[in-house]
Amino acid sequence: MAATTSDSDSDSPDSTPLTEENTPLTEEKGRNRKRAALAVAPFLALGLFDVVLLLFWGIEPLWAFAILPPILFCSVLAWIVFSTDFLDDRT
Repeated sequence: MAATTSDSDSDSPDSTPLTEENTPLTEEKGRNRKRAALAVAPFLALGLFDVVLLLFWGIEPLWAFAILPPILFCSVLAWIVFSTDFLDDRT
């Protein structure tokens, strides 16, 4: 026979008290997103400027836009890292 568990078990997720480590982020999400955007914006602008420079330089547009996906990927990855405070534990 299988053992049954009661609703009053201490292992249920509803019974854990809210502490500083497991509180949901409410107000800090806006601040972190803004900080992430400010940190990533110069690098994104530099990458887009590089694409525009290559287009005006006279290179084939396909080659100029070939560097666009890595620029966007790295910018999005950096934005995720800064907006989720991934690096706070390491400083």
